[in-house]
Amino acid sequence: MKKIYSIAVIMLLSLKGFSQGSPDYGAGMKFNLNDDGSKYLRVLSWAQVWSQYNSDRPLDGNGNEQADLDFSVRRARVLLYAQINKDFLIVTHFGLNSLNATTLSPTGKGDGSQLFMHDAYVQYSLGKNNAVGGGLHYWNGISRLNNQSTLNLMTLDNQRQAWATLGLSDQFARHIGAYAKGAFGKFQYRVAINGAATNNLQATTVPTNGGAATYTGTRLLGSKEAGRTYAGYFEYGFLDAESNFLPYKVGTYLGTKKVFTVGAGFFAHPNGAVIADLAGNLSGENVTIFGLDAFYDVPVGTQGAALTAYALYQNSDYGKNYTLGTTYETGSMLHGHVGYVIPGKSKTRFQPYLSYDNRKIDAINDNASQIGIGANAFFSGHNSKLTLEYQTLKYASNKAVNTITLQAMIYL
Repeated sequence: MKKIYSIAVIMLLSLKGFSQGSPDYGAGMKFNLNDDGSKYLRVLSWAQVWSQYNSDRPLDGNGNEQADLDFSVRRARVLLYAQINKDFLIVTHFGLNSLNATTLSPTGKGDGSQLFMHDAYVQYSLGKNNAVGGGLHYWNGISRLNNQSTLNLMTLDNQRQAWATLGLSDQFARHIGAYAKGAFGKFQYRVAINGAATNNLQATTVPTNGGAATYTGTRLLGSKEAGRTYAGYFEYGFLDAESNFLPYKVGTYLGTKKVFTVGAGFFAHPNGAVIADLAGNLSGENVTIFGLDAFYDVPVGTQGAALTAYALYQNSDYGKNYTLGTTYETGSMLHGHVGYVIPGKSKTRFQPYLSYDNRKIDAINDNASQIGIGANAFFSGHNSKLTLEYQTLKYASNKAVNTITLQAMIYL
């Protein structure tokens, strides 16, 4: 009877919590399916709500001016994972992103209002520290930021160019494919072979004769090479070990761990891009992206002070003179951010931070730069926080775009 009761209704807090969250929270909602908790279902839910001011917002799709103050649900997600024993894991993750006044629909049936699958994969253990799996997954390559969790960001949001394949070869930074991941001592790895999306952000685009490349190889070339992508990320940790149970990398531990890692990663998509010669004949170009990065997060002194610092070099080749908006381009990028948790005895903690990146853009032989200045107020670790950030983006000779964003976040 006790076992039946636990399967049906028990919802317990695990004794082992997320180290960057609140000590009051534990590990959240966990349904134990046997007496010792080795069979379980774990549920996470979070929402990030934005209020953003931008006096220079572009015209909407109908040529109308947009309000300078915008409200949005940046993310609303539910993640579930379960184990029936230590060898088998299933992860399901769904939600929506960037729902605002423009993407709302009268009856909630428009594209912007729809929940969609972020992750859906199964995993099989190959011993204590290594595993293989497959499905719609987030075991990415290139860098730590390309594997970033959105639960524990230090900056307001991730560095956008670091999600380097989002919408080009994948579905919202997730590919369908197979992966292997694990650790040997202080060395961690993740590698994957995946299918390449056909219906991407350039689903109706064709390259112009003699012009720049487009990311349309899977659709236009019809070659088997264009249908696959390859990715890997490798890192070495000098201090405390980080968990790689799930693919999502922590942005800041708020001084609860001593972490120093260096990493390198890649993404390769043979014939992922297409160019057309002056006669209109199409040929493929390989897409190759690699990154080098370092992450440092340690407590400083007493009373809860902590330092977080990160640096990334990323080289992106999407084909000849490739650009898409102000987000993707063939070229290189240097990015860094640093934050400091102010010491104090209060449960509410404050973390001012600074971010900067500079991008070299081959197509225009010019640069783009972005600066972010902000602060987090942690009321209960990452489980309840406010973030205020001022950001300015200067893209080539264009007028700088300045935004101020206030974010409220809760996750359970």
